[in-house]
Amino acid sequence: MRLSQMLFVTLREDPAEAEIPSHKLLLRAGYIRRVASGVYAYLPLMWRVLQKASEIVRQEMNATGAQECLLPQLQPADLWRESGRWDTYTKAEGIMFALTDRHDREMGLGPTHEEVITLVAREMIRSYRQLPLHLYQIQTKFRDEIRPRFGLMRGREFIMKDGYSFHSDADSLKETYQDMDVAYSNILRRCGLAFRAVEADSGAIGGAASQEFMVLAEAGEDEVLYTEDGKYSANVEKAISLPPEADPSTFEGYKKLETPNTPTIDSLSQFLKCSPTQIVKNVLYQAVYDNGATVLALVSIRGDQDVNEVKLQNELSKLAVNYKGNTLLALEVPSEEGQRKWAANPLPLGYIAPDLADDYIQPNIKHLEPKFLRMVDKTAVDLKNFVTGSNESDHHVVGANWGDQFTLPKLVVDVRKAFAGDRAVHDPSQLLQTARGIEIGHIFQLGVKYSQAMGAVYTNEQGEESPFWMGCYGVGVSRLAQAAVEQSYDKDGIIWPVAIAPYQAIVVIPNIADAKQVKAAEKLYEELNAAGVETLLDDRDERAGVKFKDADLIGIPFRVVTGRSLKQGKVEVVKRANHEAQELAIEAVVSTLKQWVEDAVS
Repeated sequence: MRLSQMLFVTLREDPAEAEIPSHKLLLRAGYIRRVASGVYAYLPLMWRVLQKASEIVRQEMNATGAQECLLPQLQPADLWRESGRWDTYTKAEGIMFALTDRHDREMGLGPTHEEVITLVAREMIRSYRQLPLHLYQIQTKFRDEIRPRFGLMRGREFIMKDGYSFHSDADSLKETYQDMDVAYSNILRRCGLAFRAVEADSGAIGGAASQEFMVLAEAGEDEVLYTEDGKYSANVEKAISLPPEADPSTFEGYKKLETPNTPTIDSLSQFLKCSPTQIVKNVLYQAVYDNGATVLALVSIRGDQDVNEVKLQNELSKLAVNYKGNTLLALEVPSEEGQRKWAANPLPLGYIAPDLADDYIQPNIKHLEPKFLRMVDKTAVDLKNFVTGSNESDHHVVGANWGDQFTLPKLVVDVRKAFAGDRAVHDPSQLLQTARGIEIGHIFQLGVKYSQAMGAVYTNEQGEESPFWMGCYGVGVSRLAQAAVEQSYDKDGIIWPVAIAPYQAIVVIPNIADAKQVKAAEKLYEELNAAGVETLLDDRDERAGVKFKDADLIGIPFRVVTGRSLKQGKVEVVKRANHEAQELAIEAVVSTLKQWVEDAVS
């Protein structure tokens, strides 16, 4: 392709809308253009990148025996109601674009396709002889993000590979799950990306186990915790660790003390000259289920620890059936305004005790549970002679014990947040390290969650009907492309990995008025493309400096310049990754670049 004929416009200044380097560079280099908040046009250079990434994904999926298909983006609400996820996606998370057609039928634009593929399996797979089966697609998805940001990282429309597998038992599912672990690792390696596979929370997708594939980058929205021995890594939402040992309490007898202006753990520990590990803090949450049931949860946890709200949400989701609900719609620390809707008296915030009386909740409020749901994190269970609130402002109690002054909640949970520096569970000598990552892939063992909910069954070897065991596997193709930029750029622009670069080489004519430069460049351009090296020709009527800057900005791996050294039968060749320049004989250029490309993608 000749740049003079391409839709190619670059910017010298960073666009005001862009926050992170990759977003700025993709806009400046003319790869994407914003159409609306979270919605972007993929311009010719970007589309080539996406096609290359998609082809790598396709090859690795096909190698596992998966079959490509294409599912509808427009999906009926009734299917999502069968699975129990309609309210979760349209109300709780609120990420589904929902609409009503002219016949008053509710529809949604697919953020994911578990329901549709389960319908297909329910209607087409009858016997165990048809299993296992793995279908996948590469398609545009839609999610109504509250705050779209970072370009293609968090958009409302994006390209994704999503795959779904069906099995007769858990062992077969695990085999495909392991195949996907290998395939996803291969995809990211072939795309030239540094990454880490981590344990993850299954979120609204659900299932027994899941794993994320994180491209490592400083601008990553996710925090990854891992150990140096390589035996443990997890998203911080899922991570577990051993908390620091609690210091022995310095209080021997139980008593109530005046502790003015100590509503925080730091202020309290300084006032009492005690360790935060000797304190039990009590955090109040408000949970709302899909049937409207509202539960006030009081979580007791050691003072030096924080509640991981994803873990807490999972614990509360397990209890939905106790309140005749299916799905947890919302979880928050109630604001003062929110408290006034149900509190009989002002709460002693900052001084709450584990036995905060239920009569703080006004009786007979519709859908509101009249008693606190009391939970205790494992870090607080074994504390002796601890410090905690007294249910009276500016007062705490010290020397308290479970079983004496306070009843240990029956619901003992692990909802603490793991931190870098914590000891690893598998080996306490290993300390958790931290890194930032961009989630590119996620694989799930769904089990029978969807097949049971939607009545998707097959006939097993014994002639009995059984629900399918299912897995699902996603790769964000457009996110992957931008993550590659976020991981590899410099002050001059993008540095594409050769495997997914829109073009592998660019031939630059410094002076198009020089017939010899033009002729040499045209010849090299033709020969490189003929040899399989995808090559651009910068034949624009621009200054040489502009062309060099643009070549660096768009990140083409190898630059060939037909400049002054032509007199010696040579051209300058520059590697974009490190700006290493060398002069090569014209007759050696094609073979050299072809070898460099082959080495880079092998």
